[in-house]
Amino acid sequence: MKITLKDAADLIGGKIAGNENLEISNIAKIDEAIPGDLTFLYLPAYDKYLETTKASAIIVNSEFDKTRREDISYIVVEKPNIAFQKIIIEFFTPKLPLEGIDKTAIIHPSTKIGNNVAIGKNVVIDADCSIGDNSIIYHNSVIMHKCDIGENALIYPNVTIREESIIGSNVIIHSGTVIGSDGFGFSPNEEGVYFKVPQIGNVIIGDNVELGSNVSIDRAALGSTVIKNGTKIDNLVQIAHNVVVGSNNAISAQTGISGSTKVGNNCIFGGQVGLTGHIEIADNVLIGAQSGVSKGITKPGTYFGSPAKELRQTLRLEGHIRNLPNYADKLKSFEDRIAELEEQIIKLKEGKS
Repeated sequence: MKITLKDAADLIGGKIAGNENLEISNIAKIDEAIPGDLTFLYLPAYDKYLETTKASAIIVNSEFDKTRREDISYIVVEKPNIAFQKIIIEFFTPKLPLEGIDKTAIIHPSTKIGNNVAIGKNVVIDADCSIGDNSIIYHNSVIMHKCDIGENALIYPNVTIREESIIGSNVIIHSGTVIGSDGFGFSPNEEGVYFKVPQIGNVIIGDNVELGSNVSIDRAALGSTVIKNGTKIDNLVQIAHNVVVGSNNAISAQTGISGSTKVGNNCIFGGQVGLTGHIEIADNVLIGAQSGVSKGITKPGTYFGSPAKELRQTLRLEGHIRNLPNYADKLKSFEDRIAELEEQIIKLKEGKS
């Protein structure tokens, strides 16, 4: 797709310094851009690429010195990174062609298919399901019986949605994700042999949720596992049975949330965060990468470590841990000095006697 620099500037409310009729055919990172590309400069770490970039135009902020490269056109905005994202969304989001219902799809007669739904090759949709208007289900996905999927859903290839799951509108589900798999429910008998406890609940996913690839969301043992509106979940995340995740959370890759844990709203979890089961996390909590959360968090704030603690406390403890060799040396010198003083005291006592 080709746009003019003026098209981009009008969209983001920017001021042009240069050729407003310049044609933009693609967008790229500043260090990889070629002629015809639009890029942006936001972080100081990328300033070094300005002298060598081959981009035709750059989105910059008002403090940028545009005389450094007079052969480049500029769009001046307050927040270049946000403006760049808007341009991607409006003009350069990939369109994956899929229309109608492929003849290889198997759809149970009792399932209700909304208007303008597209269904790809080898999709299987079981009995008593409902697919909302304008939804797209790509190849090889399987939707088992009594599932309800809202409007404008985008389901990529090889997704499995187990029975009785409820999916809201404007949900995006990436390849390899499984919704409604059995929760990890096992109980040992008198001999210590585990037997399976049936998981008879379901999964409910709210509106505007996005699930990355290879996410696993277990169905509840009883009741529902819930992901509320606006939450974004990265690749390779495991959410166990009866977990409730609030609204507008961002959960990074390889995070695991154990059973029956409740997460508040507007939380951010870094990569590889682990939460034990049956705890509650307050709203507006940020948990740093690779943290282990062994008990509930009741106050908003930033937490880090294993076990996770409030960030300032963790940093203080980490500082002490790093200084342990110095502490040990100092302690050894104190012990040696005390031993010397004790010897002197003994000699003084012996001299007096």
